[in-house]
Amino acid sequence: MKCDYHIHTSYSDDSTFEMEEVVKLAIKIHLNEICFTDHVDYGVKRDWDDPQGILYKNDTVFMNVDYPSYMAQIAYLKEKYKDQIIIKAGMEFGMQVHTIPQYRKLFHAYPFDFIILSCHQVDDLEFWTYEFQQGKSQIDYNKRYYQEIKNVISLYKDYSVLGHLDLIARYDESPLPFDFIKEDIKDILKIIIKDGKGLEVNTSSYRYHLNSTQPSIEILKLYKEMGGQIITIGSDSHEQSHLGAYIEETKALLKELGFTHFYTFKNMMPIAHAL
Repeated sequence: MKCDYHIHTSYSDDSTFEMEEVVKLAIKIHLNEICFTDHVDYGVKRDWDDPQGILYKNDTVFMNVDYPSYMAQIAYLKEKYKDQIIIKAGMEFGMQVHTIPQYRKLFHAYPFDFIILSCHQVDDLEFWTYEFQQGKSQIDYNKRYYQEIKNVISLYKDYSVLGHLDLIARYDESPLPFDFIKEDIKDILKIIIKDGKGLEVNTSSYRYHLNSTQPSIEILKLYKEMGGQIITIGSDSHEQSHLGAYIEETKALLKELGFTHFYTFKNMMPIAHAL
């Protein structure tokens, strides 16, 4: 069973990969199942039908998914390719505490199979532009990042897995020693395990040439030690070369770490598959 559970298409504002082209390529490279997880980032982006219009910054479009079109296209492709591949409907919710009400409304509007809960901004400040990190020490901005995740998951429960939990490490010049954030991570893991949620292993760590997996091996080991079991694997694909990348390598690593299963989802319910 080979699956990719983190895929972005042209419905995300940072990809031009057409949805049906994703399906065709997934079949070609022998993926058994895929889940589309296009971006929604309330706080820094507007919806496609926002009365204020589309948001532009430096001539770049910042827009959330066109939800009706997105779900209709997934339904069409599921039927068209039903004998060749399993297709699931998901989204990646880039959440902050003050945006929770918008996500609650969105989640209950559509029949999702799977939701990745990620943290891409704090206080509407982006990580990739280093706006969030500016004026803070590495310890301070890491602590603030993990606190935001803890605050969100303490209040919001309509999700499946935490995406690339230590995303902030992608933007660090050198890794922060794990001991500095271990207790913060433990607090987060306690909540998701109690709530029956999981972790995503995001294989983009390979293409970003990070020092470890994302989340790190230390986090994965701690998750297992604490009784965590639900793991999904996703490429965080935005273009052809990303799709399905490093899925098998990740499965082998998880097996080495003592995990026995990875998971897919249907109607927000986890389904176990042997590694």
